[in-house]
Formats: sequence, structure tokens, C-alpha cells
Amino acid sequence: MKIDFDGIQAFVAIAELGGFSKAAEHLHVTQTALTRRVQKLEAYLNLRLLDRTTRYVELTAVGREFLPQAKAIVSEMTLAVGRLKDMSKHARGSFTLACVPTMASHVLPAAIRRYAEAHPGNRIRLIDTSAYEVRDAVLHGQAEIGIGVPTDRHPDLLETPLLEEPLMFFCREEHPLSERKSVTWSDMRETDLVVVSSMTATRVFTDYQLAKRGISLSGAYEVQHHATAISLVAAGVGAAILPASTLEEGARPGVRRIPLTNPVVKRRISLIRRKNSTLSPAADAFFDLLVKSAKAGS
Repeated sequence: MKIDFDGIQAFVAIAELGGFSKAAEHLHVTQTALTRRVQKLEAYLNLRLLDRTTRYVELTAVGREFLPQAKAIVSEMTLAVGRLKDMSKHARGSFTLACVPTMASHVLPAAIRRYAEAHPGNRIRLIDTSAYEVRDAVLHGQAEIGIGVPTDRHPDLLETPLLEEPLMFFCREEHPLSERKSVTWSDMRETDLVVVSSMTATRVFTDYQLAKRGISLSGAYEVQHHATAISLVAAGVGAAILPASTLEEGARPGVRRIPLTNPVVKRRISLIRRKNSTLSPAADAFFDLLVKSAKAGS
């Protein structure tokens, strides 16, 4: 059923203002256009809502019965449209963001703080998960925006480069390499390494980069999450090769973060969104904030 809002709005304006002239002026239309709106509504309902002559206009019995409901329809629609216009103008609302855990723990909080200052009252639902699940969350509409490591390219997704961060060597203070200002990949051939699962994007990226350079390293321990790897390193169980954002230097007592060189290997972090899909005003504002922050930092 098609609802004739223009006709209902015209009917309410005429009833409240007592005539076609004032109602037309109120709605910024001509009296002819206003008359057509009412006639169209009455034709659709197959009922007369107004009795009018050259001297007066009054509601029919049906019109008087319908008026309270018509007012409610116009009021609700006006409020709804007003909320949408306010949402668009001030980027108000809520959205869901999917993000890899390293970004969620270290880079994202500062961005969310700036966003909250600019858009108080907005809500963000955060899904912190693996890079593959970030991609799938955006692809299937569970999140509007994703922040993650590029995986297999998908024709329905757009990727916007956000930042690059180097892989670094993490070890305990007691480790033989802990006093180095930098560590080369060949230095780690005799090191017991804690590696992340081969199902994670970080591991796939690392193995690919090393294979390109003919470097082969094996891990004595394998874990699913970066945080678990850091906990094992902190406990003295091996060392780890992880993205720089996994842990800030000095954030974990006894754990060192040392640059990896020869070669320096960086992973790329991208913003992910669906193609041909318009972001909500709240999500669009956050997307722009991240892009501008990335450009300012480059």
C-alpha cells in the first residue's frame, strides 16, 4: 500500500489552519497544487475528507475521525526526517568497526578519543578479530569499516592504505640479543621462536616476505594470538617476530622490542569498506578522521 504523505500533510494543514490559502502558504505551495494533493488523497481513499465551498471549508465526519491519526503520521514523519537531517549534518549515530587486535589495542584508542571529542554521543561497536574475519565482517555487512592486514583481494571490497609498520624482534632482557640496537634475520637462526598461527594474515605475510629473500626460520612454539606470544616471551619462553604495534617499548617489564634489519620488513594496514555501499554519516566521519590522521603522519 502506497501512503500519500503529501496528501495527508495537506489535509492536516488545512484542518489546523482553517483554509486552503493559509495551508498553501504554510507548505510553500500554490493553492492549486494543494487542492490536487487533497483530491488525490480522497480519490485514493474513495472518501471525502473535506466539504468546501467558495466561502468555507470544514471536515466531514470521516475527516474528523481521521484527523488525529493524520496528525500523528505527519508528526512522526517530521520527527524522523528531522533526525535524519541532523544525523547527516552532524554525523550523528552509531556504527560497527572490525579491527585486528594489534590496532585495537594501540593505534585505535587515540583515534576513537579524537572522534569522541568531535562527535560526542556517537557509539562505536568494536569487533576485534583476525584479518580474515575483519574482511568477512565488512563483506557480509556485520561491520561498516574494517581495519586490517590486506588478505586475498575481493571484488566487492575497497582497500585504502592506512599505515605501514615494521616487524620487530621481541625478547626478554636476559636474551643474548637483548642489548643489540638492531637484529638481523640471520641473527635469529639459533633462537627459539614463538610464532603466530599459519592461519593468521601476519604469519602468511611474514612467511611470504622471508621466502622472497631466501630466509628460513622455524618456530619452537606456535600460538593463535599476538598477545599470547608476548606473554610467552615475557615468561622467558623464546622470542618472537611481531608487528611493532603489538607492544610499545617499555610497556611490559623485562621485554625488549628491537628493530629487525637486513631486510626491514613492513606490514601494511588498510581501511576496508564495501564497494558501491554508502557509509552512514557516523562511520563516514570516522573513516575520514583515520584517513586524515594517516596523511598527517606520513
